[in-house]
Amino acid sequence: MSILQKLVTLLSPARRATTDASANDTAAALPASWLVIGLGNPGAKYEGTRHNVGYLAVDRLLERCRTVLEPVRGVKAQVSRVEIDGEGVLLVRSTTFMNLSGEAVAPLAASYGIAADHVIAVHDELDLPAGKVKVKVGGNENGHNGLKSITGKLGTRDYVRVRVGIGRPAPGTGVVEHVLTGLDADRDWDAVADTAADAVDVIAGRGVSAAQNEIHGRG
Repeated sequence: MSILQKLVTLLSPARRATTDASANDTAAALPASWLVIGLGNPGAKYEGTRHNVGYLAVDRLLERCRTVLEPVRGVKAQVSRVEIDGEGVLLVRSTTFMNLSGEAVAPLAASYGIAADHVIAVHDELDLPAGKVKVKVGGNENGHNGLKSITGKLGTRDYVRVRVGIGRPAPGTGVVEHVLTGLDADRDWDAVADTAADAVDVIAGRGVSAAQNEIHGRG
């Protein structure tokens, strides 16, 4: 059974009747042209850390679409298919650790025929001030292991990144300690999540250039 068939089975009307995920009414039975993954590490230990800001954006999109993620047997991901501006979009959270994120992205993209330039990775960015959101396509991973994994599994760097700034570590603090520490208390991370989710909305509906024009001026 293909990944797509597993998703159809998972979210089929018969199965939905016995679950609480009624918002996923047509979910995997319909095509999708975009895949959005919020990068992070699973588990309570990592909840609310800088490295998991990608989760915030996907969670906000799930709230807006009034749906939830569903596990898919045989796929290292939780998935929900939603509509954004008339476009079918897969919202994805890997069930692996950050450095294996590509193992969730690549099989789903292949099953749905989603090209790399329609894959969006929402991730923490050291090279942006905390709370700043920017959009780009391609480029180096700058040491980000989640992006390295996606690049390796897709075989290209030419996917979209929604970069959520977490700032550089303070003097004397290592990068690993910095990214695995809680989010800065002096930032409105709900507003940051809204901005990152808005970036995804605009990309899916009007393209990357429109998102850059609209989002880069915020914050």
